[in-house]
Amino acid sequence: MKLLDRYVLRSFFEPFLLCFFGFLGIWLVFDLSDNLPDFLSAKASLRLIAGFYLTQLPAIILIVLPVGLLLGLLFSLSRMSRTNELMAQLTAGRSVIRILLPLMGVGLACSAFLIWLSYELAPHSEGIKKIALEQIQKGKKKMEQDAIEAHLFKDRETGRTWYIRKLKPGSMTLDGVVVFQQDAEGNITKKWYADRAEYDARHNSWQLKRGMSVEFDIDGNEIRTDRFFKEFRTISTWSETPERIASSSDEPQNLSIPELRGYLRMNSDFSDHALAPYRCYLEHRQAYGWAGLVAVLLGGPLGIGFSRRGIIGGIAAAIFIFVSLFFLNDFFLALGKGGHVTPRVAAWTPTVALAAVGCVILFFRSSNRELPRLLRARR
Repeated sequence: MKLLDRYVLRSFFEPFLLCFFGFLGIWLVFDLSDNLPDFLSAKASLRLIAGFYLTQLPAIILIVLPVGLLLGLLFSLSRMSRTNELMAQLTAGRSVIRILLPLMGVGLACSAFLIWLSYELAPHSEGIKKIALEQIQKGKKKMEQDAIEAHLFKDRETGRTWYIRKLKPGSMTLDGVVVFQQDAEGNITKKWYADRAEYDARHNSWQLKRGMSVEFDIDGNEIRTDRFFKEFRTISTWSETPERIASSSDEPQNLSIPELRGYLRMNSDFSDHALAPYRCYLEHRQAYGWAGLVAVLLGGPLGIGFSRRGIIGGIAAAIFIFVSLFFLNDFFLALGKGGHVTPRVAAWTPTVALAAVGCVILFFRSSNRELPRLLRARR
């Protein structure tokens, strides 16, 4: 790495780290002031509180890192413009793209980090927040997902409807199970009742304990009853698994990329409208990570100015355009979840559009042309 590249990076990292940790500190102060009464009433220890905020860190970094990256770029490049350091590099034969090249490398590294966070850690942070606060209030030391109660699941392919009194995610055991089997016309042909149902993953079978089964004719009359209160019944023809049954209660915004893929695979028989939010969040997890590179494409050329008015206008334009990324993300995500646009369009349009704007601005800067009127400060 050349000396000028190291100088540009050194000028950038100091304001970037100050902005990044400053935003993290501001978030921590506001969130702690909001939750402090609950922590005090629950007599939560410092270790428990620290563990709670560590679980929330990935989701906050996902928001704070692109903003800190943008502000660090604007501060460092505008300062170098005011002191004519960038002008000296341009006079020496360096192009604007060559000056920004090491910063683009930082943007790519930040994007890779954001994509890694979006893969699993950040979605789980969102999902565990409410649960963790409730468990702290109850005085529990270990943060874990609570059991699902009174859960209803319908398998459209087999015509079976499950009612489960209590289901703990990750467990192979269901408590208080009622299963209805329907025919193609919607008539109930058989019912199973059991105090407990256990799934055997090795043999892909269910064991129903302490219950009974009842068969019905086409008119709904009982024709056969099988009671097994002191034994169990093994059923190997059911394709449902505890994971699939529990997945119907999952919120898409709290699922990681592997969980979203698993949900879509297990529930492929659902309607497109029902699956649209899950498909949108799957695409969104992959698209949003590129916000790091988008921040460099916008902040880099707009942070470079050759006059005080040009610097101020560039900074204002960069902040306005980048803030619109968050608005457009939410707007297009809502359109995608409602089925008005495809999930891929909903997830990738904001990122691709702002990246294209950044490339256009970079072209104007690198060719020493005036920026479009909307990106210049008004007199």
